[in-house]
Amino acid sequence: MTSLTPPVEQGSPERTAPDWDSLTAAYGSPLYVYELARVREAFEELAGALPTGSGVLYSLKANPHPAMVAELARLDCGAEVSSRSELAAALAAGMSPDNVVYTGPGRSRAQTETAIKAGARLFSVDSAGQLAVVRESAARLGCPVEVLLRVNPEQGALEPGLAMTGVPSQFGIDAEQLFARPEKFASTDGCEIAGLHFYLGSNVPTVAALARQFTDSLALSARICRVLGLRPRLLDLGGGFPRTYAKQDEDLDLSGIGPAVQEAFDLHYPAGPGRPRLLFESGRYLVGAAGWLVAEVLDVKESKGKRFAVLDSGINHLGGMTGLGRIPRVQPEFLVARPPGTAGPRATGGLPRIDVVGPLCTPLDFWCRGKQAELAVGDHVVVPNVGAYGLTASLFAFLGHDCPTELVLDHGAVVGSSVLLYERSPLDA
Repeated sequence: MTSLTPPVEQGSPERTAPDWDSLTAAYGSPLYVYELARVREAFEELAGALPTGSGVLYSLKANPHPAMVAELARLDCGAEVSSRSELAAALAAGMSPDNVVYTGPGRSRAQTETAIKAGARLFSVDSAGQLAVVRESAARLGCPVEVLLRVNPEQGALEPGLAMTGVPSQFGIDAEQLFARPEKFASTDGCEIAGLHFYLGSNVPTVAALARQFTDSLALSARICRVLGLRPRLLDLGGGFPRTYAKQDEDLDLSGIGPAVQEAFDLHYPAGPGRPRLLFESGRYLVGAAGWLVAEVLDVKESKGKRFAVLDSGINHLGGMTGLGRIPRVQPEFLVARPPGTAGPRATGGLPRIDVVGPLCTPLDFWCRGKQAELAVGDHVVVPNVGAYGLTASLFAFLGHDCPTELVLDHGAVVGSSVLLYERSPLDA
């Protein structure tokens, strides 16, 4: 295959990019392609950067694909879920119910009871009202459960990509409420307070800010536990580990996080019997770099002095939620894969400007305006780093275009393929 640049990916000199021509010839276009080797590498990097003995929870909202979840389950990763569907996906993929935390700011009694019946035993709650729902559901079913009190601290993350707490928020119980009314948040028969849960911000851009986020949470947790009279079994410090979205990724050295967090942990929770276990959450860091989106150029046209490349994929498959909260909207970067025997592109300085748009009947469906690229009908564009918040965070139901096939690769071989929705139009029957 010619004109795929770069042929060998940065940070992984031993791995070449997948053969997009062969994959699209066999499975069509558009395609989401996930590489399990990248999932394993990311998990090992993250787990190795955290204090010894810490647990890692995979946030299924990033990508609930069964193969991704199953691979992380084999690595002894736990799961953070926030719906009955995510819980079912985690358990079906091999996650142990004992290694699952059910989170989210709103759960009905029916949802809570369904989760308990399925095996969920650890819930994060964001209010006294939600704590009551869990208590009542556990009592009704005669099944003991544990709860993490999610904390909304007085101050938020220093450099969040997307602030979650530290501001007025649906997420977490204000720390001031915990200090003022500790009796409302005590353990009861069948519903034990197992610890605290923090999540200050998502996609935090620097290691220093991440480390400070975690150490601040540890300091606040110690204050809260003293007021509550709580000896926590678990402290979930959340996540925020960053990954570039729909652009070439940059290596981030996480090694500075572990020593800083360990020092704060030792200070506030000295080693010995009854010391809590630390948990951390990650979605985009674990699977973001594992995913690619491949789309075909269906048409190249000119209109009033501008050029347009129309793809078979647009915001219905990528960017509908723009990576969850990124403003302004993301304009994906992409590589160009040309059919064999096609001449390669001209030098970068001579490339024309072109708008790269999707197939939807709305002018809002575009990826890039004025992109410097040479595209022709039959070319494929390949968007990197969309393993997290790709297909399931998009608008695939809008207009009902066929969903991309999702391919799973391991050691270069296809080990699974599936279609999320709209597998066949009735017209194809």
